[in-house]
Amino acid sequence: MLVQPQAPGRRDPALLAEFTELARSAGAEVLEVVEARLERPNASHYLGTGKVEELKGLCAAAAVDLVLVNARLSPVQERNLADQLGCRVVDRVGLILDLFAQRAASADGKLQVELAQLKHQATRLVGKGKGMDGQRGGAIGLRGPGETALETDRRLIRARIEALEQRLRRLDVQRAQMRRARERNALPRIALVGYTNAGKSTLFNALTGSGVYAADRLFATLDPTVRRIEGQAGGPLLLSDTVGFVRDLPHDLVAAFRSTLAEAREADLLLHVVDVADPEREAQVAAVDAVLAEIGAGAIPQWRVHNKIDLVEGLAPRCEPATDGGWRVFVSAREGLGLDALRAALAGHFAESVLEAEIHLAPADGRLRARLHAEGAVSAEAPGGDGGWVLGLRLPRRAAERLAAEPGGQPLHTLLLVPPSAPT
Repeated sequence: MLVQPQAPGRRDPALLAEFTELARSAGAEVLEVVEARLERPNASHYLGTGKVEELKGLCAAAAVDLVLVNARLSPVQERNLADQLGCRVVDRVGLILDLFAQRAASADGKLQVELAQLKHQATRLVGKGKGMDGQRGGAIGLRGPGETALETDRRLIRARIEALEQRLRRLDVQRAQMRRARERNALPRIALVGYTNAGKSTLFNALTGSGVYAADRLFATLDPTVRRIEGQAGGPLLLSDTVGFVRDLPHDLVAAFRSTLAEAREADLLLHVVDVADPEREAQVAAVDAVLAEIGAGAIPQWRVHNKIDLVEGLAPRCEPATDGGWRVFVSAREGLGLDALRAALAGHFAESVLEAEIHLAPADGRLRARLHAEGAVSAEAPGGDGGWVLGLRLPRRAAERLAAEPGGQPLHTLLLVPPSAPT
């Protein structure tokens, strides 16, 4: 049974439709849908006593064994509702956590979801079940007040949370090392963000030629993937696919996935993918922006990519300037419409970060010449008149700045004083 609480006069069918899709994506068979008028939450049951009695009768008549409430319930409210209705009660947070647990594929993702679930579960142990105040122990050397079952469960959960956090910290270090390795390549980084099921993975595959799993279902992607976009006029770019967001995303889940979401937080540009065919797109955009602000990515330049234009009559692929200095792009990732315009806009945006110049190196600059070759920055080379070399260079300005700071990188300083060329 799905229960949709709503304030008087504020019926929102879109919220109920999304909650229904969340339930079905988690594997629930929806037998009953009940809308509950609610002026203010009841402290003990969240819902009013009359509505609780109505739900109890419906649960018995339809043989319901699970009630999903589209609200954030307190532990007491969830437990009291379960006792009154005679079946399991799960709130919106618990449902999203369960859905994430099903979708997590990598060991890293599973650890992050388990951590969020345990933190959620830890608040729901109070008085849960029967016999929680029974004492364990009694063997020789262990007599005394002992430890209740509830205290034991709390201790075990705390120990597991600490172990998970320690393992995730080690994984954070590994991720940071991988990001530093990518930074040494100095390639511009782009992250796809957006509401769940907006088509991010389909767009990712279309731009990179990858085969990342993409499906028409909520939270199809939980683990970030990074690939290169080749064939760009301004050189290759790095594109990352990230987890989709949803309204009222649990804070514990955002915290657990903070390292995963670092791909968005540390990007040079965010492509905010919007399902242009969804009537709730503006509310979804606001939900995504709220999560981006929560993880510290709110100030990163963002382009709006309106996807699925093939589902809206009269919409054509186009790329137009936005009021904030970025671009608004209309595409269909599935049909390949508008992708060339998006690629051209990305190439033009990052072209000014690419340094193209000719430089003369003296014989003593052999180490710098070798480093430039290792970076793949040398587009042409000819012997110099003094026994040195004349190199044609093409490399990101960030790479040039890093090499200029290394020992022997002084010849690059004069090039860095030249302002970047305008994008073509």
